[in-house]
Amino acid sequence: MTIEGSPVTVESIREVGPETVALELETPEGFDARPGQFVLLRAVPRDVDAEEEIDEDDVVMRHYTLSSPAVGETFEITVGIDPDGDLSPWLADLEGGETVHIEGPFGTITYEGDTDVVAVAGGPGVGPAVSIAEAAHESGHEAVVVYQDDEPAHVDRLEALEDAGADVAILDEDDSDGLAEAIETHLEDGQIYAFGFEDFVRFVADTIDDAGGDSDEAQIENFG
Repeated sequence: MTIEGSPVTVESIREVGPETVALELETPEGFDARPGQFVLLRAVPRDVDAEEEIDEDDVVMRHYTLSSPAVGETFEITVGIDPDGDLSPWLADLEGGETVHIEGPFGTITYEGDTDVVAVAGGPGVGPAVSIAEAAHESGHEAVVVYQDDEPAHVDRLEALEDAGADVAILDEDDSDGLAEAIETHLEDGQIYAFGFEDFVRFVADTIDDAGGDSDEAQIENFG
């Protein structure tokens, strides 16, 4: 069986937070993605003999949003590690040089470098949020990051953004009041992007509406 998608090399893997790694992947020919978009990654998370036939059931696929502010010779995805997962523990244990397959980019939520941004992230949403904030700064625009997680990832990049003048707030996972206050404070400070699981993004949308904004104008990605 041939695995669908473009084969790409895993260039490097680095730990970016508790149970979180970033994978730097080779950019396939013709791949052009914007911050906010995602890819479908396919891999066989076990040792496969060169002569062994790969079965369809061996292939595991997951969607991952880009966490790099731009795509060059490589691009980055951020992977939260589920110890009981079928794919993420295997990805986290890679050493570089392995091959995975990707399709994409997918998604209509993108940052085009043309406005100030307010990036709101819950848990794994930090990857695209930090990439959009970095892209905004690189484009000469202002950025705000509001991030809710008890065990934050990409802290080094968030600190660098703060040093560059971005307003960064990292909140505890149960701090709903702080999250609502931060959203209300920055409601008019730029295009709002929100990334996270369903309960989180629903809370963000409701807070925007309750504060007099329009959640339909926000760019919201529900991770399910």
